Amino acid sequence: MRNQGHELNRPLAAYLRDDIYELRVKSGNVNYRILYFFHERRAVVISHGLIKKIHKAPPKEIDRAIERKAEFESDPALHTFEGEP
Repeated sequence: MRNQGHELNRPLAAYLRDDIYELRVKSGNVNYRILYFFHERRAVVISHGLIKKIHKAPPKEIDRAIERKAEFESDPALHTFEGEP
């Protein structure tokens, strides 16, 4: 799974739209979704997570991820941690 990157597909991940993807996790009867995007095909940037209650990811959540992607891309260094944790 680690080496699949952009090629990770259903049932583990899915492309939503506008370069936003979702990682799909189920625990019991709860469906979790982590929305993310790729930065220069070198890194995965997590936008946010949600509990999925309907069949498709809500458009407002995808829009939120798109806004965060634009914010990140305007200044990646501002949002990047380098150094020891």
